[in-house]
Amino acid sequence: MSTPTAPRNTPQTPPAPPEATPVVGQPLPHESATLHVTGRAAYCDDLPEPVGTLHAALGLSPVAHGRLHGLDRERLLAQPGVVAVFTAADLPGENNVGPILHDDPILADGTLRYLGQPVFAVVAHSREAARRAAALASQVLHIEPLPAQLDLRAAHAAQDWVVPPMHLTRATHPGGVDQALAEAPHQLTGHFSLGGQEQFYLEGQISFALPQDDGGLLLHCSTQHPSEMQALVGHALGLPLHAVQVSCRRMGGGFGGKESQSALFACVAALAAQRLNRPVKLRPDRDDDFLITGRRHGFEFDWTAGFDDQGRLLALEITLLGQAGHSADLSPPVMTRALCHVDNAYWLPNVALHGYLPRTHTQSNTAFRGFGGPQGALVTEVILDTVARHLGLDPLAVRQANYYGVGERHLTPYGQPVVDNVLEPLTNELLTSSAYARRRAEIAAFNVGSPWVKRGLAFSPVKFGISFNVNHYNQAGALVHCYLDGSVLVNHGGTEMGQGLNTKVAQVVAHTLGLRLDQVRCSATDTSKVANTSATAASTGADLNGKAAQVAALALRERLCAVAAQGWGVPASEVQLHSGHAWAPDGRHLAWALLVQQAYLARVQLWADGFYATPGLHWDRQTLTGRPFYYFAYGAAVSEVELDTLTGEWTLRRADLLHDVGASLNPALDIGQVEGAFVQGMGWLTSEELVWHPVSGKLLTHAPSTYKIPTAGDVPDALHTRLFQNRNAEDTVHRSKAVGEPPLLLGFSVFLALRDAVAAAGPAGCQPPLRAPATPESLLNALDAVRSPAPPAAPGV
Repeated sequence: MSTPTAPRNTPQTPPAPPEATPVVGQPLPHESATLHVTGRAAYCDDLPEPVGTLHAALGLSPVAHGRLHGLDRERLLAQPGVVAVFTAADLPGENNVGPILHDDPILADGTLRYLGQPVFAVVAHSREAARRAAALASQVLHIEPLPAQLDLRAAHAAQDWVVPPMHLTRATHPGGVDQALAEAPHQLTGHFSLGGQEQFYLEGQISFALPQDDGGLLLHCSTQHPSEMQALVGHALGLPLHAVQVSCRRMGGGFGGKESQSALFACVAALAAQRLNRPVKLRPDRDDDFLITGRRHGFEFDWTAGFDDQGRLLALEITLLGQAGHSADLSPPVMTRALCHVDNAYWLPNVALHGYLPRTHTQSNTAFRGFGGPQGALVTEVILDTVARHLGLDPLAVRQANYYGVGERHLTPYGQPVVDNVLEPLTNELLTSSAYARRRAEIAAFNVGSPWVKRGLAFSPVKFGISFNVNHYNQAGALVHCYLDGSVLVNHGGTEMGQGLNTKVAQVVAHTLGLRLDQVRCSATDTSKVANTSATAASTGADLNGKAAQVAALALRERLCAVAAQGWGVPASEVQLHSGHAWAPDGRHLAWALLVQQAYLARVQLWADGFYATPGLHWDRQTLTGRPFYYFAYGAAVSEVELDTLTGEWTLRRADLLHDVGASLNPALDIGQVEGAFVQGMGWLTSEELVWHPVSGKLLTHAPSTYKIPTAGDVPDALHTRLFQNRNAEDTVHRSKAVGEPPLLLGFSVFLALRDAVAAAGPAGCQPPLRAPATPESLLNALDAVRSPAPPAAPGV
């Protein structure tokens, strides 16, 4: 049997130096940062197009609801450059992209469900030719228009829901929630309207399908869920999954919009490529992307709260209506997460939550950063704000009075204990650093002397659960390959969409093997390398894939340490890997590349696979109880705004953010995520308004000219962002915490600060009937209400 060559002895070498600064925990730049800023980062649309590549475009329904009687295919085929036209009848397999229920067709078949629904696909020699032909949809489709349901509350009244209602109830009062409400010293009832939000990823939806010589397909797709794209394409085309390879090197943003809804584009491109045996690319125009795809669910809330003189919530009943659209998509788990985040940071002893998902003839809404959690948490923040104004108390004091605590006050409505609760120390640290008390007094004095310009200040906390609320998604795999020159290649099931996942995973592997970061590279996510992956969503990307890669790297490290130990005659447990070398206890060392070569000569496996499944999760879908989350991430924000009460225009003067990411894997990336999420949350609640035509059902805000996302000018000069010093109590990768979704809820503080400014324009105790988003029009309506002769004393919009 071959034995490895003994490592070179270096007797004069002094004892091994202390371990170098670890790669993990360092504020290292994004692995593609240079490529991004120099324009060399390749996205799907940048890939070279083989000779013969064709382009597809989608013909969209011109009505919100109707019966499809036919298509003038010949007229489309006669258009310049057109090669083929495909409809639902051309699909050899299942006409469905519904991720949960099979209720969402790839191409409309018989019934038209919303204005913008894809009905047919045109394939042409150029993208321009395909788009021009597809634009004839209203002329070539034979449609019988039908009445459209566009009103969420009307659909609810008709009991037309995409899935059955959900109810989550917890009562500590012997008489139940109703009795607790009846006995509360104070009671308020109100409603709140909350709009949806477009993901507005910079790179739009795109799929590029290339036929392979064995009858299979290679699909380059901008998607957060390559395995789901593989499965849906396989089902649509009647192909085994091993014949469909999906690859994604990077996305130009996703935010949930490319979790399930990239499937329609993938299936159409794949259908055309298979039928024509030619490469086919499908990249819709931004306007079409808006019209076709869904977004964050808007919600309507009706609530009743019972509370005491300190503002402590004794009982709470809320009806949540989620804007599902025409099909289920991911709306059921979105509603589940909304229900599970109504508590946010607060102990709710008696609570009855009723979740409904009415069906409307609009785009089917889907995942968006936070996945229902922000909607559920915001309504409680609005309720507490309302309670505080009713009692004449500072909303901060009311929030703190309701915080989770110890004993029975640490159990969520769904039965999961809140452990490692850092809300109190985190809050105290932020209140001190933001000078909340002093600024509250200064703003009150300013408002007294300023009749037309008002300032507002608000504090809001975050407690956000981390894990998929579908248990089997909480798993991941990874491969780590070590080459003979010592370089390391990592492949894992997560997708890189700008958040820095590949950078963090590479840091974990480099740290485990004692290497520099530049010695490790992550390759494109690919279903032919790591199979059956979960979506990169629910903020679990680094948790799951980082752990899986760490498991693989640990296996590789163990093998290589054994090779060095055998040559040195020491126990393998005493060999260390760091600073690019293997180290013996007496100071002998061997360069990493030489160690790898010796392992190869000894026929030691130089690649390893890793698998990780989040432990301890369980969930009962019927009772909505269990432990759906592995842990909680915490945070808080203080925001100050200035509002021109004559125009409704406002500015964010200052924001202080403090967020818990556990022991950060990369503080630079994490601070970027916190600030980006905060601004995105602020945009959702202030400027990003979705408007549908009340008769035709057309989305009117379907372009940057009419849909307003925040810009750099909306970010205050005084933006103070810090990471809370903490270590995860659970055994996550290096005791870090997820950072993708939780800080979006920090944007609540901006909306609440605007409520505070509006209230300052009215008499003491008035309740600002401000809906979200708080556009200038919404703000002026609320200002008119609080300035009316009889300003609203009860909440509502």
